[in-house]
Amino acid sequence: MSQKPKHLSLVMSSSSFVILLATLLCLAESKTFWGDVKALKDLKSSVDAKSMSPGSCLSTWDFSLDPCDNVFSDTFTCGLRCVSGRVTELSFDQAGYSGSLSSFSFNLPYLHTLDLTGNYFSGPLPDSLSNLTRLTRLALSGNSFSGSIPDSLGSMPLLVDLLLDNNHLNGSVPASFNGLSSLKRLEIQVNNISGEFPDLSSLKNLYYLDASDNRISGRIPSKLPESLVQISMRNNLIRGTIPQSFKLLSSLQVIDLAHNKLSGSIPSFIFTHQSLQQLTLSFNGFTSLDSPYYSPLSLPSELISIDLSNNRIQGVLPLFLGLLPKLSALSLENNNFFGMIPTQYVLKTVSSGSEFSRFQRLLLGGNFLFGVVPGPLMALKPGSANLQLTGNCFSWCPATLFFCQGEEQRSLNECRKFSRVIP
Repeated sequence: MSQKPKHLSLVMSSSSFVILLATLLCLAESKTFWGDVKALKDLKSSVDAKSMSPGSCLSTWDFSLDPCDNVFSDTFTCGLRCVSGRVTELSFDQAGYSGSLSSFSFNLPYLHTLDLTGNYFSGPLPDSLSNLTRLTRLALSGNSFSGSIPDSLGSMPLLVDLLLDNNHLNGSVPASFNGLSSLKRLEIQVNNISGEFPDLSSLKNLYYLDASDNRISGRIPSKLPESLVQISMRNNLIRGTIPQSFKLLSSLQVIDLAHNKLSGSIPSFIFTHQSLQQLTLSFNGFTSLDSPYYSPLSLPSELISIDLSNNRIQGVLPLFLGLLPKLSALSLENNNFFGMIPTQYVLKTVSSGSEFSRFQRLLLGGNFLFGVVPGPLMALKPGSANLQLTGNCFSWCPATLFFCQGEEQRSLNECRKFSRVIP
């Protein structure tokens, strides 16, 4: 068996060493992992070139140079962050980019943040978003994405912020969202989302939920995360009433369920909730409210603002609302309240104290209140309080008084007709 000459072996060893050395030098020179570079190129090619205006982030991306080695240079001025040669953040400027991401693979395994807010991206949300297993923030707000929300988004356990608002998404909220165990903020408002809202009670960290301005139907979920601080589901098709389980939401500060189809009675516990500060239930079909038990002096309540306007609530003005110590804004406009203005309301409007907040806004117009306007209210000057008493049945409320301007009092016949139908 013939052997290779010794000098030939040395030549081959030298050649292999040169190749290895060249490879190592190339790797040393390139700070961005090759797979991430390819993904960035694919992402840029997914964007309509005509939408990349001069000076925008994407217009500066020049792949003749290494991306991570040139962050904030003249070639990669913005939109990109790297750690140890891996792309960790993509945050585009709001430059009006358009295009579709439906075929983009999102092979960026170290990406923590993807923010495309305020552009014109369209088409469906790709299932490949779930490839971003380290993602903590997904912000696609204010684009033109359409189609349903992929079930695969529920398989992103590190996701903290999911912002899909102000798009054209439809279909229902995926039940798979229960898998978003780290989620703190969910915004899906201003879309065309329909169907019943799923049970998300397993999301123990969720504190902000906004599903407003959609076509969500059914009832308010009876099970919600106890960590919730704010729930906004205004302008939907939700029926029923406020579930008793809201008592368990010990951190809840804001409820906004305006412009729905809620009905029946507003439960008493909501007015003495241990943390609630803002309650907005306007433009629904409520017909009554339950009065909580209270002492002659005040009620334990954190409520600062209550809006029950534009319902069908009947009865005298609830005395307890004038005893809520921190309440400064109360709107009961356009209901079927009757009777006279309680003394508690008057005192809370004209006087101020260190322990009791005064009414800075008291809107009682469009009801069937009668009698005379209390004297202390007549003495109020414009600008001292936002008071509105128009469209009632007061015997005297001239337009010279600022709180009687804008709409005349109801006719005597209308007031009499209403008094005959009072049960």
